[in-house]
Amino acid sequence: MSTQTHSFQAEVAQLLHLVTHSLYSNSEIFLRELVSNASDACDKLRFEALNNASLYGEQPNLEVRIHFDKDAKTLTITDTGIGMSQQEAIDHLGTIAKSGTKAFMDQLSGDQKQDSQLIGQFGVGFYSGFIVADKIVVDSRRAGLAEGEAVRWSSGGTGDFEVQAITRAERGTSITLHLREEHSEFLNAWKLKQLIAKYSDHISLPILMEKEEWKDSEKEGEPGSMVKTGEWETVNKASALWTRAKKDVSDEQYKEFYKAISNDYEDPLAWSHNRVEGNSEYTQLLYIPAKAPFDLYQRDKHAGVKLYVKRVFIMDDADSLLPQYLRFVKGVIDSADLPLNVSRELLQESRDVRLIREGSVKRVLSMLEDLARHDKHEASANAEADADAETVTDVVSDEDKAKEGKYTQFYAQFGAVLKEGLGEDMGNKERIAKLLRFASTSSDTPSVSLADYKARMKEGQEAIYYITADTLAAAKNSPQLEVFKKKGIEVLLMTDRIDEWALNYLSHFDETPLQSVAKGAVDLSTLQDEEEKKAAEEAAEAFKPMLEKLKEALKDKAEDVRATSRLVDSPACLVVASDDMSMQLMRMLKQAGQPVPDSKPVLEVNPEHPLVKKLDTSANFDDLAHILFDQALLAEGGLLEDPVAYVKRVNALLA
Repeated sequence: MSTQTHSFQAEVAQLLHLVTHSLYSNSEIFLRELVSNASDACDKLRFEALNNASLYGEQPNLEVRIHFDKDAKTLTITDTGIGMSQQEAIDHLGTIAKSGTKAFMDQLSGDQKQDSQLIGQFGVGFYSGFIVADKIVVDSRRAGLAEGEAVRWSSGGTGDFEVQAITRAERGTSITLHLREEHSEFLNAWKLKQLIAKYSDHISLPILMEKEEWKDSEKEGEPGSMVKTGEWETVNKASALWTRAKKDVSDEQYKEFYKAISNDYEDPLAWSHNRVEGNSEYTQLLYIPAKAPFDLYQRDKHAGVKLYVKRVFIMDDADSLLPQYLRFVKGVIDSADLPLNVSRELLQESRDVRLIREGSVKRVLSMLEDLARHDKHEASANAEADADAETVTDVVSDEDKAKEGKYTQFYAQFGAVLKEGLGEDMGNKERIAKLLRFASTSSDTPSVSLADYKARMKEGQEAIYYITADTLAAAKNSPQLEVFKKKGIEVLLMTDRIDEWALNYLSHFDETPLQSVAKGAVDLSTLQDEEEKKAAEEAAEAFKPMLEKLKEALKDKAEDVRATSRLVDSPACLVVASDDMSMQLMRMLKQAGQPVPDSKPVLEVNPEHPLVKKLDTSANFDDLAHILFDQALLAEGGLLEDPVAYVKRVNALLA
């Protein structure tokens, strides 16, 4: 039969070179990837057959078989799944999505063992076979095609591959690895069973291997050997892990299942396995990852858990089962009530899906609350130990210890995404608010909860104060914080780009208002003594003529000019009205090419500052007024509309 030779896509050639020359330290992962692909192929057939049962033909069983031949040095993984046509073999085995390849390359660290674990994460799992093989042959026939329309794909893992039409009686795919001499360890039944138990025990399909039995040698003095009996046995549990009782599943099995469904190489931070009965019956096994994926902020990408109906795989990334702000959650939901032919469109309209979604959100938030409580316990225990090291005794269980520090780890990876829930999930807004953490004038790390802040509020303080900025340094050094520092009032420092948007939906926490220190006139009168109040009133009265001159000089730039008591060391700062969009948000919208309202900020001036006091006697009043405004704009992270004019004014004063 005629053979066609094709060149690998450039990205595949680059990947194959990397696989064969670098990712050899953890060679056993190839079996995990190929068995996982075989299972996926069976799931795809089962799904397509929901609408076309004839695809099964005369092969009703879905299974994976593993066969090895010591003499030929070959290992073959065969599935009875969907199979491939000739064009699909060319497309699927000769090319990779460029974005996936680039992301894979970007993740590499030089640590061979860690890098090899990444290989399944970006859709390149098939090529892991070349870690152990110098040649791979793939025979496949797509379900629904005739025996004579099968295909053979073969490659030595170099620059090209060959494709030819063959005749194949069975539906599905066989992948034959011609193993290198140094990898002959995989031509061993005990070794293969060990790896299947380690990586693939959770797979709900039967994984079959030929039975072996001991046979004595016919020649006297020669050792006997294990020989195949011709019978096949199931070597995995062949039951979906989530269908088992929790007591029958070990932590290691939960972790390996997570790695298999997520293509992550790190253990999850936490998981929750539950069977829910009532108005809707379903099983959920949900995981919180330890590390954010590279595409976490691609909100248009499908993300979500795997959906099964009565143990039949329906779809990956069922995004209707969890809201967008929980798109980092991995896992499986198996419903007993949904129809087998459910589509993404039907999922959005289903009452059962709404119940599953509500229950799953509550379960995820409960997991996060549990992790947060243990972080809180750790902080309290440390503080108690510092206060009196002699009297503190360790009464923390091993399970509790294992959770310590995990919420901090979670929040560093997913905190910004969690904040999206303030605007997306009004029913759980209060629970989400309690899970948020921020840096503050008391802590450079995002470890301060709103409850922590409220517990530390000064007597007479009526609001939770915060400031938003591009960076932590800009927030910490903002002029707006000066009076708060002087009074010892804590201010939350918010530097995530999502903060401005999210806080539009969180005006109060536990009946205490949240107030931006850069919006409106800050009223700290309840924290002032009578002498301070009197001094502020007198200064404001005496400063009125100067304010009028400043308003006139800056009428094109400032909405208003007013005296303020919020400044201590700085001459001026910019604020906006309480109901206006913040300057930080306006800058973000401009950068994104979005329209912004045509509004001007308010200039607040410190009457006690030496520079301000000199204004009245200066011959360059207008220039000084504009410099005052521009410096206030620069101090809060803004960009000057006319930097050349600013430089000229400063140079003129210096000269």
